[in-house]
Amino acid sequence: MRNFFRVLFLISISFTASIAQQPQKPTASEIYHNLKKLNFLGAAMYVAAHPDDENTRLISYLVNDVHARTAYLSLTRGDGGQNLIGPEIRELLGVIRTQELQEARRTDGGQQLFTRANDFGYSKHPDETMAIWNKEEVLSDVVRAIRKFKPDVIINRFDHRSPGTTHGHHTASAMLSVEAFDMINNPAQFPKTAKTYGTWQPKRLFFNTSWWFYGSKEKFDQADKSNLVSVQTGNYFPALGLSNGEIASLSRSKHKSQGFGATGTRGNETEWLEFLKGDFEQGNNNLFDGIDTSWSRIEGGETIGGILYPLEENFDFQDPTRMLRPLLQAYELVQQLKDDHWRTIKTKQLEQLIIDCGGVFIEAVAETNAINPGDQYKVTFEAINRSNFPVVLQSVTTPSGATIVNENTTLAPNEKHTFEATLTSESTRNSGPYWLREKGSLGMYKAPDAMINKPETPAPEQVIFNLAMSRSTLPVARNVVYKYNDPVKGEVYQPLEVLPAVTSTIAEKVVIFSSRDEQSIPVTIKAGRDNVSGTVQLNHPTGWKVSPAQPSFTISNKGDEQTIVFTVTPPKEQSEGYLKPLVTMGDQFFDSELHTIDYDHIPYQRVLLPSETKVVRIDIDKEGESIGYIAGAGDAIPESLRQIGYQVTPISPSAISYKTLKKFDAVVVGIRAYNTVPELAFKQAALNTYVQEGGTLVLQYNTSHRLVTEELAPYSLSLSRDRVTDELSDVTFLAPDHPVLNTPNTITQADFTGWVQERGLYFPNQWAPKFVPILGMHDKDEPQTKGSLLVAEYGKGYYIYTGLSFFRELPAGVPGAYRLFANILSLGN
Repeated sequence: MRNFFRVLFLISISFTASIAQQPQKPTASEIYHNLKKLNFLGAAMYVAAHPDDENTRLISYLVNDVHARTAYLSLTRGDGGQNLIGPEIRELLGVIRTQELQEARRTDGGQQLFTRANDFGYSKHPDETMAIWNKEEVLSDVVRAIRKFKPDVIINRFDHRSPGTTHGHHTASAMLSVEAFDMINNPAQFPKTAKTYGTWQPKRLFFNTSWWFYGSKEKFDQADKSNLVSVQTGNYFPALGLSNGEIASLSRSKHKSQGFGATGTRGNETEWLEFLKGDFEQGNNNLFDGIDTSWSRIEGGETIGGILYPLEENFDFQDPTRMLRPLLQAYELVQQLKDDHWRTIKTKQLEQLIIDCGGVFIEAVAETNAINPGDQYKVTFEAINRSNFPVVLQSVTTPSGATIVNENTTLAPNEKHTFEATLTSESTRNSGPYWLREKGSLGMYKAPDAMINKPETPAPEQVIFNLAMSRSTLPVARNVVYKYNDPVKGEVYQPLEVLPAVTSTIAEKVVIFSSRDEQSIPVTIKAGRDNVSGTVQLNHPTGWKVSPAQPSFTISNKGDEQTIVFTVTPPKEQSEGYLKPLVTMGDQFFDSELHTIDYDHIPYQRVLLPSETKVVRIDIDKEGESIGYIAGAGDAIPESLRQIGYQVTPISPSAISYKTLKKFDAVVVGIRAYNTVPELAFKQAALNTYVQEGGTLVLQYNTSHRLVTEELAPYSLSLSRDRVTDELSDVTFLAPDHPVLNTPNTITQADFTGWVQERGLYFPNQWAPKFVPILGMHDKDEPQTKGSLLVAEYGKGYYIYTGLSFFRELPAGVPGAYRLFANILSLGN
């Protein structure tokens, strides 16, 4: 029996992860596990800065071993990181990483929360971080999250006492948590959330330390641990058939965009926590010691506990339906609790347990995956009671209370009931991430007050199934979804989204005008409903010319597209700005572009962003025409190079040979290729031969961690963690006469204006004498780095290693970055 439940649990985890909209169908062992969570009235919050900062071992331990409600408060959505699975960066990467965190929490059982802080990129000090974020606003969000979630225990991932030793975001997250701990119970601090959610005082605050914070395992072994708490997190859960380490690794592996796949661990594992604040008896390893986590914690709870504890002790794995009557009895008593916080939480948990024990399956499926605001659309409802316990479907209503179906139908055992209805959408605005609806600042997103801390925008369309069971009526909410059958994947679920009637797209996000010649700019109009027609104009910067002025379009079928080609003429002088399509239909205007995010490990999503393309008029010269490109972790460099007239050919790693490479004027290796492309461990000789025979080879940044080979170049080269995060930092020309700064474009200080997010990252800090360092740069109060751009002659050719963030600058249309990169590619040509 135990093996049987174990297999079902494993299937449940993998299936939920791959098809995230799939309804939950828990096994008896999972129902038992959830019953134990129902009977624990305590909460913990883990606090850190980014997606993937969280310790999934500790979160899983708190959820699955202690059975506490556990939330991870990530201050940012990871927008400023890199992406190992695709080309999305910035806002779209933040959407991906948000969903990866959601999937991680679905796996380990925790909940996910955020603040409005924007991950603006690497920061070396929390003072810089706080200044860019707007400290008071982020602190208010942290206080709000704690007051609303009401954790008894707070655990920081990072040390608040070590500014400047790690990522500024990391230290800032801990500093804000420590500061919030002392003000949450003060109604004068952020009085608005104190009034809405009440004040609260967590019992204790910890720092989740480890040997890493001590510099080595040896130093940690010798350290004074009198103020540390050790927690055994390697336990095995027979009801789940998994160890805590195995669950944690499954959760960790959801961070695929960051390459954080993890192998499951079994056996004893210890986590260490340093006690920082609050009330805690030394020498205790029970994080909830002295906190009443039983039903007796709340007024009226003791009677409820008297009903529910015996169910846990005498759980019937063969027939969970035997619990339905006492669960319904407890449900009625929970509705009478005076404590609003626990009444809301336990009502939701009990509703789900009752539905699961009764084998009740209900869903609402739309005939389409997208509608317009206020649209009418058809929905098929399914309801089935797979037990012998009497269940009556009284009605289906909208959240506003309007009746959709007034069935009052008894759901006979194992007989499926389906019915259809046409609904009118109650949505007045489009779907999409709430934090992207208004333009924020470099450090902060904007969000409606009701949305702050939420992981994502709630589903736009929802229905309520009103189920009568015994003397109770359960209003069970279900999101309206879309599903279809895929010949390979089978049943596939997608969210129903509310989208505009039309969207517009310019495929190229940066268009470079390297001469005064006009260019054709195609604008694609996509219909979000049948029979759309109107006009489109291309708004443009002053000094630029666009024709035609306002062409018309007509599209008959939803999903179809029509492309209109505009002719754009640049000004004579250097200029940059944005082309912005504006679609007019009657008295309505549409200016959004639809982005689709479709990866197997997260839900299918469509994101609306402003439709625009940056245009840049620059004088740029180049030598050579044909570029080979070896892809790494994913970037848009090839598309950017094509913008300035290069012919870029992808090179498969397995095809790398001198014979393949010799036809190219230059070969560029993508970011983190030596971290992500195993074949490069065996291809360096061919690359070196290409350079030796007269080729130009450009390597972009890699990290020293998990290199597939240490042989990155024909000469010795050592990578470091050196980086310059200030995109406005001064740049010194260390070799002002070198061809890379003079031919065919004369590089000046003006070429380093307008850079975005950073200068560069992971610069080498040691290199052979053959390398010539070209540029010096540094962040405030730090020594100068010289490894951002290194050039070495080897045989007849040139080898270039650069940590400059061209992968950000070129897609952002930074003119000077284009001119410098053209010079790099022109070496030897």
